[in-house]
Amino acid sequence: MKKTTKVLSLAVALFAGLSGTAQAADPTGFKIGTDLVTSYVWRGSAIGDSPALQPALSYTFKDSGFVLGAWGSYAITSNSGSSRYQETDFYATLPVGPFSLTVTDYYIPSASFSGSDAFSFKNDGPNNAEVSLAYAQDNLSLLAAINFAGNHLDHAKYIEGGYKVYDKDGYSAKVVLGAGNEVEYAASTGGTGFKIVNVGFSVSKDRYTGSYTYNPDTKLANFALMASF
Repeated sequence: MKKTTKVLSLAVALFAGLSGTAQAADPTGFKIGTDLVTSYVWRGSAIGDSPALQPALSYTFKDSGFVLGAWGSYAITSNSGSSRYQETDFYATLPVGPFSLTVTDYYIPSASFSGSDAFSFKNDGPNNAEVSLAYAQDNLSLLAAINFAGNHLDHAKYIEGGYKVYDKDGYSAKVVLGAGNEVEYAASTGGTGFKIVNVGFSVSKDRYTGSYTYNPDTKLANFALMASF
């Protein structure tokens, strides 16, 4: 979530994004794991300048496929003159065929917000609630998301499309195009319109993923390597 700078959606991590913990072969029951990333890049923007550990825990209910889970990102080092970035998210996902409806609470305690209460949804507080709808079928994935409570940044919106373009010899490659409100996804530009903020591709093999991302609005590029355990 991006409040001064917003971060990751679990809908992206689970269904349509460039990064996130890989899904288990048996989707029912508990799943636990962690990712190690060289930098935390979300929807076209880098969150801080440190490598990060990103643990994940979820439970998938039998028959319905309903998922409850928690996900976090914790910087290994601090930014210059500031504390280490921390994010703790809670989400619920309901799959319906190729669609998945997800509600996510992003919690980012920071001195720049009014308090650090994990259950405070004030406009200037550390929480942001988002609802998203994801579609995944064959090689195509789509995502639409909107903030609706807490530090929602004028109900910021984001849309994204992804397509797998390569799958051979254990390697898979995917391209992504995303657009969002500048007030959240390209806050450094000072704009408030809806712009393309995320153009990128990723290549995965086994537990490793390399992702290149360019934000046409901020004119910044990022490359990150992720290892999943």
